[in-house]
Amino acid sequence: MSRRVVITGMGAVTSLGVGTEKFWEGIKANKLGISYIDTFDTERTGVKIAGFVRGFNEEEYYDIPGCFDKKEAKRMDRFTKFAVVAAHEALEDAGSDFSDIDRYRAGVIVGSGIGGIDLTLSEHNKYLEKGPGRVSVFFVPMMISNMAAGTISMKTGFRGANFDITTACASGAHSIGEAFRKIKDGYLDVCIAGGTESTRDEFTYGAFANMKALTKCGELEKASIPFDKNRSGFVLGEGSGILILEEYEHAKARGAKIYAEIAGYGATCDGYHMTSPMPGGEAAGMGMSLAMQEAGLKPSDVDYINAHGTSTGLNDKYETAAIKLAFGDDAKNVKINSTKSMIGHLLGAAGAVEAIVVAKSIQEGFIHATVGTTEPDEECDLDYCINGNVQQEVRAALSNSLGFGGHNATLCFKKVND
Repeated sequence: MSRRVVITGMGAVTSLGVGTEKFWEGIKANKLGISYIDTFDTERTGVKIAGFVRGFNEEEYYDIPGCFDKKEAKRMDRFTKFAVVAAHEALEDAGSDFSDIDRYRAGVIVGSGIGGIDLTLSEHNKYLEKGPGRVSVFFVPMMISNMAAGTISMKTGFRGANFDITTACASGAHSIGEAFRKIKDGYLDVCIAGGTESTRDEFTYGAFANMKALTKCGELEKASIPFDKNRSGFVLGEGSGILILEEYEHAKARGAKIYAEIAGYGATCDGYHMTSPMPGGEAAGMGMSLAMQEAGLKPSDVDYINAHGTSTGLNDKYETAAIKLAFGDDAKNVKINSTKSMIGHLLGAAGAVEAIVVAKSIQEGFIHATVGTTEPDEECDLDYCINGNVQQEVRAALSNSLGFGGHNATLCFKKVND
């Protein structure tokens, strides 16, 4: 059995705003969602800039059915709250609670790279100061990274496949890809899929900084500049992106609004290094090729790639090499951008938020600029949309996510053609 899978609802919590439309309007305006860190003294880490979600007021959701009340909020970590709010928006956007579908054919697959790491730190400090008897009884169920998916199931009653994928920066994309496969192969009819992440503590920022992964640039406009020869590391962000994936015939029968079709998914592994991508980009390139093959597309059919584009020295040049391997002579013709240039790197949520960007790009025929990038590296010699936004039809697009450990995920999206 092979069935078509479409996107019928989307929800977003990002540093550009809470809600998909606020997020998308910020993207179209090339607005920077990154800002100066104010949750800890940045002197020791040297990291000054982050993509914090500023407009998230949890009290606004206390009386909204399907979200959480004050008591529940005290038992949820911030990354779970983001996912619940984004899932609620996505279901509202889809215009259905899917009560006509068997509960065991409705699933939830939501990834997170690090789960409740801020909570882990605060509870560990409590343990050191006061002993194990003072560690919160809710610590474990609040901290574990699968709790976002579990909580969404509790809120929706979806009882089908439910799990969390943790593949570092590829978690959100892998979650969407696996949800796509569950529906395509006939195991589910609808699935809430995406990623979520939140960390704002000195401990985490210090750890990433010690790896030389984060930029220590102090200028907002120059901090996240993917593919630029002056790039110096990524900006860490937070947020959530959730999509409603639905079997096409069901969506069509109920008259659903359809953003785009997910038609292919490529998953590979570098098998090379803990943090560095494979030089030459062979495995990532294969992931792109597999996604296009499953979608029945040639490289010349793809108009746009939303790159992983982290603004790190190794990722950007090796991802460029991977695109050249997958696209051959057509690499010079495809439009490429990095959403991270505006909102930073959302780790496990990155691929999901970027999938929303791709779906909106297909819907509106719009490809955003890679903001801030002005001087591409000599080894980054493709079209990264550095001269501004591009208004053109997007027939098909790829979204790349490449995670520490060598985990590669590419999603292939198409404009729906009846």
